[in-house]
Amino acid sequence: MMEFFMEYKDMLFEGSYETLLMTFASTIFAYIIGLPLGVTMVITDAHGINPNKTINTVLGTIINIGRSIPFVILIVAVIPLTRFIVGKAIGPVAAIVPLTIAAAPFVARMVETALQEVDPGVVEAAKTMGATNAQIALKVLLPEAVPSLIRGFSITTITLIGYSAMAGAFGAGGLGDIAIRYGHHRYQADIMWVTVVLIVVIVQAIQMCFELAAKKIDKRNK
Repeated sequence: MMEFFMEYKDMLFEGSYETLLMTFASTIFAYIIGLPLGVTMVITDAHGINPNKTINTVLGTIINIGRSIPFVILIVAVIPLTRFIVGKAIGPVAAIVPLTIAAAPFVARMVETALQEVDPGVVEAAKTMGATNAQIALKVLLPEAVPSLIRGFSITTITLIGYSAMAGAFGAGGLGDIAIRYGHHRYQADIMWVTVVLIVVIVQAIQMCFELAAKKIDKRNK
């Protein structure tokens, strides 16, 4: 066991780092794109604070199209865009592009769902006090939905860990790449199972941290 660890520890450490890099970077970029989309969907909804059927329908259609594209197809389809943005089509940095594009529509829907759970009475109270639409969105809807948004962030991060493993089959690196190159191509089942254990540990740690954060912030638990 010790010999195995000493022989492969550097490779597994690098793979874990690349997986975390791809996952968290793409999650952050997905929220930069998806958060405004989700907020806009809620605001322009028929029961929103500024209903606009045209904008809501167009954004909803774009989001649904993005969610319907399988990741294995998407990662190949956006290779030209990936090369344009990062200058190459392989490696963990390059994988951030398709991972972000894949996650952004899901983030938009999760943000939309989280904001719709906010008590309408709080929004009405803000309107009565003369708050603008921007103030309601930034100072009422988003702060009230923080616990749900944190849980959504956790779900997105964990989902992208799985996507990053798939990206490993296309030269993205990370633990998925190690599992495929050594576990599958070289029939080294021990390495494959070690990568699986590492991924499980990472997922459990992320889930635990975000769940604790959400419970600590959630007013309903106080």
